Amino acid sequence: MAFIPARFATFFSIPILRRAAFHVKRLTSGMDASFFSRVGVFLAGVLVVTSALVTFAERNGEYKWHTVGGYFKQFGGWFYWSLTTVMSAGESGRVHTVTGYVVGWLLILFGVAIVASLTGALVGFLIDYLLKEGQGMGASGYRDHIIVCGWNSTARELIQELSTDEYTTKIVVVSDVDKNPAGEGVYFVNGDITTAHDLKRAGIEDAMAAVVCPADGSNEADMKSILCVMAIESLAPHVRTVVEVNNPLHVEHFQRAEADEILVSSQLVSRLMARSSLYPGLAGLVTDIVSGGDGSELYRVQLPDSYVGLSVDELSAKLRSEHRATLLSVSRGGQAYVNPPEDFRLANGDDLIVVAESLGDLEPLQMDHDLKSQ
Repeated sequence: MAFIPARFATFFSIPILRRAAFHVKRLTSGMDASFFSRVGVFLAGVLVVTSALVTFAERNGEYKWHTVGGYFKQFGGWFYWSLTTVMSAGESGRVHTVTGYVVGWLLILFGVAIVASLTGALVGFLIDYLLKEGQGMGASGYRDHIIVCGWNSTARELIQELSTDEYTTKIVVVSDVDKNPAGEGVYFVNGDITTAHDLKRAGIEDAMAAVVCPADGSNEADMKSILCVMAIESLAPHVRTVVEVNNPLHVEHFQRAEADEILVSSQLVSRLMARSSLYPGLAGLVTDIVSGGDGSELYRVQLPDSYVGLSVDELSAKLRSEHRATLLSVSRGGQAYVNPPEDFRLANGDDLIVVAESLGDLEPLQMDHDLKSQ
């Protein structure tokens, strides 16, 4: 029977159910729990009183009792009748006295009021749910997703790139704007990227990675990005953080905040332009490799067990013949070996960076906690 809890856990991990649970908790967090207990006691009291009245009223009718045990037996039957009548499923022809008819009508009216209240509460919850979700005030409910913290032109291009990648994943955008800047297919959280509550609504504790994008090119935007990284590290240190930096002088601060990947846009562009000026065509080649569109792209893949012990030359030949992939580097223990020496042999735990048209039979590297520091 151990599989039953796992199935329930899987069922309740569905994003829409987790979002609904968030809104239920939000709506009920300020309510007095004793109110519901008082309402429950009142409802139970009404059913007990009406059941007792009908039991006495119908004692000379079709249903008779002569002992205390018989009375309680009849009372149980009338209690069930009262409950079903409130739910509009009772047998109206069971009563034969004026008292029974009056009690039945009152229970029906009482039941209509209860159903109307429940329907109104349900409709109100659905309206609140839709409004809050549309305003970015909900919770994503995703697992193993990518969170984009902040919004700029880089974030827009990044989401387009991720949407065309073969290894697709869910995306959540956290930004302090009025409406979803990413459009359809991306979950939006309206909030502050440095606030723990808003990051939790984005599902930071269950995310695979977080990409931090500065709102503009100012130093203040870098400072906010540093605070964002620090908040993520405190809430979910296992989540991989990738940061875009405006000012190269701030890189050391991001390193102290323990950001995993730090990209200085100005340095990347200037260095690529420098190499392209010396060797024509490099800019287009690099763009095609890192793009998820047509052509070959970069992939980080798991090392097949059958490849352990191979040399670099043997590995390159097998990748070309079996997967039409070109080896770029081998990662081992957090270090990337680009163009490794001839005596380099593959070992368990290694993974590969390759250029290929698609993943094909290769398995993408699982971004678990152990890979965060690599």
